Amino acid sequence: MFNASKVLEPAFQEQPRSFFWQGVIANYAVDEARYLSELIPLAQSDTSEHRAVTEMATSLIKKVREQDDSVHMIDALLQEYSLDTQEGILLMCLAEALMRIPDKYTADALIQDKLSDADWKKHVGRSESTLVNASTWGLLLTGRVVKMDKRLDGSPTSIWSRLVKRSGEPVIRGAIYQAMAIMGKQFVLGRDIEEALRNARESRDMGYTYSFDMLGEAAMSKEDAARYLKDYMDAIESVGNDTYPEGKSPAPSISIKLSALHPRYEVPQQERVLRELGSTLIDLLALAREKNVSITIDAEEMDRLEISLKLFEKVFTSPVVRGWGGFGMVIQAYSKRALPVLCWLSKLAKEQGDEIPIRLVKGAYWDTEIKICQQLGLDSYPVFTRKEATDTSYLACLRFLLSDYTDGALYPQLASHNAHTVASVLAMAKNKRRRIEFQRLHGMGDALYNSILEESDIPVRIYAPVGAHKDLLPYLVRRLLENGANSSFVHRLVDAATPVEDLVQNPVDELQTYDSLANDRIPAPTHIYGEERRNSRGLNIHAAAHLDPLLNHLSRWWESNWEAAPVIGGEKKRKGRPKEITAPYDTTQPVGHVFWSSEAQAAEALEVAAAGFPAWRDRPVQDRALCLERYADLMEAHMEELMAICCREAGKTMQDGIDEVREAVDFCRYYAIQGRARFGDAMALPGPTGESNELYMEGRGVFLCISPWNFPLAIFTGQIMAALVAGNTVIAKPAEQTSLVAGRAFELMLEAGFPPDVVQLLPGDGATIGGKLTPDPRIAGVAFTGSTQVAHTLNRALAQREGAIVPL
Repeated sequence: MFNASKVLEPAFQEQPRSFFWQGVIANYAVDEARYLSELIPLAQSDTSEHRAVTEMATSLIKKVREQDDSVHMIDALLQEYSLDTQEGILLMCLAEALMRIPDKYTADALIQDKLSDADWKKHVGRSESTLVNASTWGLLLTGRVVKMDKRLDGSPTSIWSRLVKRSGEPVIRGAIYQAMAIMGKQFVLGRDIEEALRNARESRDMGYTYSFDMLGEAAMSKEDAARYLKDYMDAIESVGNDTYPEGKSPAPSISIKLSALHPRYEVPQQERVLRELGSTLIDLLALAREKNVSITIDAEEMDRLEISLKLFEKVFTSPVVRGWGGFGMVIQAYSKRALPVLCWLSKLAKEQGDEIPIRLVKGAYWDTEIKICQQLGLDSYPVFTRKEATDTSYLACLRFLLSDYTDGALYPQLASHNAHTVASVLAMAKNKRRRIEFQRLHGMGDALYNSILEESDIPVRIYAPVGAHKDLLPYLVRRLLENGANSSFVHRLVDAATPVEDLVQNPVDELQTYDSLANDRIPAPTHIYGEERRNSRGLNIHAAAHLDPLLNHLSRWWESNWEAAPVIGGEKKRKGRPKEITAPYDTTQPVGHVFWSSEAQAAEALEVAAAGFPAWRDRPVQDRALCLERYADLMEAHMEELMAICCREAGKTMQDGIDEVREAVDFCRYYAIQGRARFGDAMALPGPTGESNELYMEGRGVFLCISPWNFPLAIFTGQIMAALVAGNTVIAKPAEQTSLVAGRAFELMLEAGFPPDVVQLLPGDGATIGGKLTPDPRIAGVAFTGSTQVAHTLNRALAQREGAIVPL
């Protein structure tokens, strides 16, 4: 498939565009270490280039540190309150959270909780920046006010507590909002495009140009999308009509976020998105081309990469864009798919004969990508797990972008604040007659790029957010997290204590010093709970690498029919006429049939379960737990079939089906661990001399487990597994509407090794089965999920029994 080390070979580049598209798909789940071993030869420099990059990077860093104004106020703030200090973390948390809170009472409570734990006093006077010291004193005083409140007797009616909350915290809240506004001004060029254009003039006079980003996150409604579209249209009009003299600096451009222009910008809505958003985008680009304003599609999360490329292709090949060369994309080097995407775009550009501007960045959603994959239970991550690996990928992409293969096809726009990366660009581009440009973020990297402008004729474009303070938060938090980390190059560049030699290390060399190319400190998504419990296996239906095989597997089950019947002592009891089951979304589509249980079968099931209880209770918990774990593995192995039944019988979506199976698997593995911990060896208790007191737990008897239709596999499984691992035997009564999925799941339970006399299945009418079983004294407990009305009925039936109170 796609081999990164071969991208500069003529035979490789002669492959059709479809070949590179398959590489885009495959690289979502490609093994990180293997792929990095392919990237390294492409990113590695020879001896002369290595020396030139090191010398150039050293020179750049020294020039930055020599400038009196090289350390901005915001740099100083991040340097003092970096994310390796408790105060820095609290400040960032507070900054992010406050902007999300609509009411002052919750904001006050948050301030009270967060600021009281920090030691602000130790930061006073450590920075030469007025902003930092002023902020420190304010936080110090704030901390004192809140600490005084926390030292009170804890009575909520305390007069002093009320006084502080009434008088102190609103003032504190206002001060912190003001501090956030100051920080926001550092990163945002203007509140609207007109103000941004005015504020940009000074930098444009120096030779800089701009790419304006109208702040806004993903649209949640049509109204959101319409508002963002108007912002983009207005920005294009304003930039196109700007009176700044031509020729003093390159023309500004606009960056747009596709998710801001459509409320359902996601793979399951792909046809609709390509139709509706494609039309919107073409209208926007028609205006942009008329006004001679280039447009760049901003990068977003990996889940949206494939749909964004399809949309880009549709619009790029339209008559509105053909022959223009002003429509570009952002590519994130932290993605394992960055290089195949560049190859695919290069082929697309050559087919049409138009150049595509490419802004190459490191990436801005790394923590989100890691978290999403862990939540989804995937096998691997779509992004690199080491910073050095991302930098290596960037260098590999850079070498391809500057190669002869992309000349005339891709216009490199190289975004980085890392002096080594910048020096690598200068070294690789030397003696090449390629049109390139640098890009940096507004409010950062001024000193570094001032030197670039002075010493080279390579243009520098500033990516400048534009918008109101209320729209700032998501962007600001990303910037703070990226550059406030103590490992960030921006953070270390202005830190005189960091030796220059540490900042000019070649990331490819650094990467190869690790024992593992992938970061072994970040567990694979399947191992986030450690070795004792494996995370349930999931799928990402927004990535073709997972979706296409899933659809192939599911297609085998679309015409299948299933059967459910009472299972007593391991034997199916087919009596009477079965009930035909059809899909709830299409009642003409048969799904299977169910044999309903009778009162006599309920009585028989109770006899078998009661007889099987003593042996199961006395069986070592390790054996019981192993049955749960085998059942979990079997459900994962039959995920597609179980999903198909959930979709066809219960009307669940594909994602619901995945979640249903995963939750059931998680129940099994979690309860197996809990069972071993709680039902293993007896725990010795302290007591008088001569006595031996022990605490142990064991099963109670037969449990009746009644599960609902809306979680036909997860809750069905959870109730049963909890009862079984505790040493009880079970009679399972699934919801009438979803007996087929219960029947198939029950078959897998027997296959997993649960003895036939330990689990019994009784599909059918709840009143009939419950009415027969709940009054019987052999029912030792009931696990029920369903309506309050039925719960009252069960409660009354159990309460009428003589003897011990029965758990419900």
